[in-house]
Amino acid sequence: MSEQDDRVIRLEEMLAYQARVIEDLSDQIAEQWKVVEQTRAKLERLSERFSNLEEQSLDAPAITKPPHY
Repeated sequence: MSEQDDRVIRLEEMLAYQARVIEDLSDQIAEQWKVVEQTRAKLERLSERFSNLEEQSLDAPAITKPPHY
C-alpha cells in the first residue's frame, strides 16, 4: 500500500468516527430537549397552582389572635 492509500484510509476512518460522534451528540441533544420541555411544562403547572393558592389565600379571612393573647 502506498503512503497516499494509508492517508486516505486514515481520513476515511476519522470521517466515520466524527460522523458517529455527531450522531451521538445529536441524539443526546434531542433527549435533553425532551427533558427541558418536560421541565418547562412542570414549571408552568406549578406556577399555575401557586397562583391559584395565592388567590385563595387572598380571599381567606385574616387570621387574628383571640382577645386573651
